[in-house]
Amino acid sequence: MRARVKICGITNLDDALASVDAGADALGFVFYRPSPRYIEPNAAAQIIKKLPAFVTSVALFVNETRNEIERIANLTQVDLLQFHGDEPPVFCQGFSKPSIKALRVNNEMDLVGEVEAYADVTKGVLLDTYVTGVPGGTGARFDWSLIPASLAGKIILAGGLDPDNIADAVLRIKPYAVDVSGGVEKAKGLKDVSKVRQFIHEVNRVSIT
Repeated sequence: MRARVKICGITNLDDALASVDAGADALGFVFYRPSPRYIEPNAAAQIIKKLPAFVTSVALFVNETRNEIERIANLTQVDLLQFHGDEPPVFCQGFSKPSIKALRVNNEMDLVGEVEAYADVTKGVLLDTYVTGVPGGTGARFDWSLIPASLAGKIILAGGLDPDNIADAVLRIKPYAVDVSGGVEKAKGLKDVSKVRQFIHEVNRVSIT
């Protein structure tokens, strides 16, 4: 099965359409103000309105209130919510849109147990790199050996991925999907189209069909 690809941190229409043209399955929009990839909800809504069918739009939040999440979801008409903070499983339920949950991986966590806890209440679990005080987008890669083989095909892999290491990641981890932001940028919040194309090409080249 081909690993799906999400290009995250979209801030403008040109990058969105170029990513879709390159074969992206999903685009991520960051609604976390401290992030250099933050986008105003109204601007995101205009981009999402122009996306073609079968491209999933994803709204990323970090420890946001339920009311604000619903407001932005309704305004932008995103397809999927992504919770990238300390949201417990119970928080991820009851929204008007389905969700995925990001977990920041470290040596101390019960990875299988946490994935299972969120799998029951979300559409998927994303594994990212743990960096103290930074919820995501660090560009750092975590130790992939911490991911047990039992999670193959079940998780979304993120954290320090780029065109040079993505083939190895897909072959070793066999994730359901991969998520990249900084690894395909020319500057924070601005995508390098050639890197986006190379990244997706490498995923497709090694994915099991």
